[in-house]
Amino acid sequence: MGDSKLADQYFDAAIGLLRRVRDEEAEAVAAAGTLLADTVAAGGRLFAFGAGHSSLAAQDVVYRAGGLALMNLLAVPGVVGVDVMPAPLGSALERVDGLASAVLDSSPLRAGDVLVIISLSGRNALPVEMAMHARALGVKVIGVTSVAYATETTSRHTSGTFLKDHCDIVLDSKIAVGDAELTLDTVPAPFGPASTVVTTALLQAVLATAAGSLADRGLEPPLLRSGNVDGGHEWNSRVMEQYRDRIFYRH
Repeated sequence: MGDSKLADQYFDAAIGLLRRVRDEEAEAVAAAGTLLADTVAAGGRLFAFGAGHSSLAAQDVVYRAGGLALMNLLAVPGVVGVDVMPAPLGSALERVDGLASAVLDSSPLRAGDVLVIISLSGRNALPVEMAMHARALGVKVIGVTSVAYATETTSRHTSGTFLKDHCDIVLDSKIAVGDAELTLDTVPAPFGPASTVVTTALLQAVLATAAGSLADRGLEPPLLRSGNVDGGHEWNSRVMEQYRDRIFYRH
């Protein structure tokens, strides 16, 4: 089997998953997009959180061209990305009880805001506790997770529950347990993770829905433009100034 065949298999697997979430999660995507639009229109704020590689999808919707300027990253020290040294520390921190509550209590999040929580397995203490505590604060929670983990693994939170159990809206990424789409007889472990591709696409579909929903109400969606096109910086400066009290990554 040549390398090109494996590449084709990976693309086919990713395309198959994207088709599944497009078809099976359409209702949830629409609901999530409407919730974001409702929140923006009502003066609420938007936040996204992910731990480990799930943080990539959260970072993908913050301060980017074509994205909503109001999406803020809720950062938890030591778990956002692989720049943590040593890297396994980030995984360990996801299992620490009390960390999520401490982060939320010192964050700007308040009742009426929306928090997107991305966790592939949804089983670790951090995302579960974050969803529970956020809802107790009156924050709406959108969870992006693989529901399969809830039936095929056990929770690492003291409640025995998963992220999906504490969300107002759940977006199921359909990723199989283990997050690896390819296998070979000559390779001892599965490989070819697709969760980033699918989760990022899910969130961008939600944001596109939110932008359209705002436009349908006669409201200009607070979108950012590329700084690499003429007028981009001026455009972004105007948007950031207009919404400065709801954008936390510029202070």
